[in-house]
Amino acid sequence: MEHGTAEDYTLIDSQFKKHVSSHLPDYLMEILRSMAGPTFGYQIDRYRHSLQSATRALKNNESDEMIVAALLHDVGDPIAPANHSAVAAEILKPYVDDRIFWIIRHHGVFQGYYYFHHLGGDRDARDIFREHEWFDDCAYFCHEYDQNCFDPNYNEMPLEEFAPLVYDVFNRPSRFEGFELA
Repeated sequence: MEHGTAEDYTLIDSQFKKHVSSHLPDYLMEILRSMAGPTFGYQIDRYRHSLQSATRALKNNESDEMIVAALLHDVGDPIAPANHSAVAAEILKPYVDDRIFWIIRHHGVFQGYYYFHHLGGDRDARDIFREHEWFDDCAYFCHEYDQNCFDPNYNEMPLEEFAPLVYDVFNRPSRFEGFELA
């Protein structure tokens, strides 16, 4: 790489951005589809869970960014189950506002309010964030778009209905100049 020129890297950057805008939404929706099948004891699989979350957000007139975030909030599960919230948040980070990023980044510990105590954990683990400005927003997200989205009788919208929103959000320019290193 040390022998590359500005022209080389301008071309590479242009080609890479074109590829990302053409394929990233498809890759993410394919990851969602891969979550169909195993229920791990829940009444539905994680694919339907994600669709229910996004459907509820849409019906509550949330922003496009929040609807897409609800759809993708668990997209890190297949590749990083121990820190899926962080993975999903980092995927969304360049395309959503800081509040939505924070909500998705911390939804895992907030969701624990509903079940940690059943596994010998602290259901109030989320209280370490009690003074954060978006604490209530994250608690709301988990209450409205996560813990209640395991309903086998809920009529969620199909993934194809969300595709235009996913393409719209991920085809926006990144909020960051250059590459985000931290």
